[in-house]
Amino acid sequence: MYYTFGTKIEESEKLPAGDRLTVGYLSCDELAEVSDALGFAASNVEACRSANRYFRSGVEVYDEYTFTELRIVDPVHPEVNDDCVALFIRKNLFLVIDVLDEDRSTQQRFRQALRRFPPHSVNLEKIIYAFLDALVAGDILMLESTGAEVSELEAQVLRDEADDDFSTTLLDLKNRMLSAHNYYEQLLDITEAVEENENDIFDTDSLMYISNMGKKIVRLREDVDALSNMVVHLQDAYSSYLDMNLNKTMKFFTVITSIFFPLTIIVGWYGMNFQSMPEFYWRFGYLYVILLSVVVVVVLVLIGRRKKWF
Repeated sequence: MYYTFGTKIEESEKLPAGDRLTVGYLSCDELAEVSDALGFAASNVEACRSANRYFRSGVEVYDEYTFTELRIVDPVHPEVNDDCVALFIRKNLFLVIDVLDEDRSTQQRFRQALRRFPPHSVNLEKIIYAFLDALVAGDILMLESTGAEVSELEAQVLRDEADDDFSTTLLDLKNRMLSAHNYYEQLLDITEAVEENENDIFDTDSLMYISNMGKKIVRLREDVDALSNMVVHLQDAYSSYLDMNLNKTMKFFTVITSIFFPLTIIVGWYGMNFQSMPEFYWRFGYLYVILLSVVVVVVLVLIGRRKKWF
């Protein structure tokens, strides 16, 4: 579907003629039908037929147009599979190609971008700004929620409430932040390429919209990096917490061993079975060994309490 801007937004199934600003959301087959007329390279059209598995695919700048693939992450709903679209930008033409958008979430954001500004005031730079802004809408709330989640996990460590899945939760957070970081880096590649305006298809006076969008993405990336550092520090804190618990366990067994080791000596001593040992023939020998063992344990327990072993 194509959308032409004037006094109002006009929809069309076919590529409109003329120099008015036109925006389109097309399938790969629809792109193939108009690619020759628009002068798009066959390699770019072919690249749209498979979803890009990488974030940093790069921005290709040609004399007449700019092309890039965009892997879209939804940090607000990380359980949703990533979408993928391709972008073709020409003078007064902005095409978004549906490479992988099963839930139509990217198409919905595209339609939101169309109505961001009054139709009569829209230009190419504004519509690119509106589309990119729609892609990151809600990310601030996600970052605040993630920050609160990290703080709660830190509190669990301090309260000694970390469960067996704690490491898995930290790994999931770390992967989410890494994906978000790469996503914002990818968006910055696009805004920087547009700002450079190598093929002179943008209005220099209107590039401030793209510049503002780049600054917003930089702030989001910095927030993500700050959260990533928090997760790394939390991992270190959790590792120290595990080491501390292990040390407590080892200390406990060390104290137990120190207390009952003398009993092992007593057992070994009287287990030598020398006939000249008088306790073997003493009427109270058995009771004597029992009392000796009890006295040794009690004395060592008292010493341990005084030394604050436990």
